[in-house]
Amino acid sequence: MLKDVHNSPAPEPTLTEDSDGHLYDPGVRSSMRAFALDDDTLALEAATAVRSASQSIDRLRAHGAGGRGLSSGALDLLTRLGNADPDGLTIGELARAAGVSSRNVTGLVDTLERETLARRVQHPEDRRSVRVTITPAGRDWLDAFRLPTQRAMSAVFRGFTPEELAQFRHLCLRLVVNQQHLEQYLAAGHS
Repeated sequence: MLKDVHNSPAPEPTLTEDSDGHLYDPGVRSSMRAFALDDDTLALEAATAVRSASQSIDRLRAHGAGGRGLSSGALDLLTRLGNADPDGLTIGELARAAGVSSRNVTGLVDTLERETLARRVQHPEDRRSVRVTITPAGRDWLDAFRLPTQRAMSAVFRGFTPEELAQFRHLCLRLVVNQQHLEQYLAAGHS
């Protein structure tokens, strides 16, 4: 059962349309029917579709990374560093911007340093403050990555109207907001 849920579907051979013309994966639907307490599998199928779409984007990013082995998290940090002022950003600033823990960012910065794409430096005015800056090699890497990424995203979202893209972005971010509210609720001791 979990095999159908967690492995992203091959886009064309396994997907089909329902009576409303919406795509779905019959294998996932079947697995969700076996898993769900009732016949309402739509939210479960939607969650699986989001995961499959995310995995597809991550595979494209990894392919575009040219074998450098950068995760989507490391790519996100490198992009943020590429847009930061020359003094760079602290680990805490990077963590807040990316919505992850400082521990997670520390590991990602370690990866970027190993790849010589970023480096830790002491702030010139506050020696206690360590900041992360992009290296010239990191800027070159981002420049080389930019055009293939834009082309890949254009291909992935082929046929989407600007309105559909805005709505898709909105719906994905609503998921993020709902997840954050649920996490806060659970952290407050509710279950």
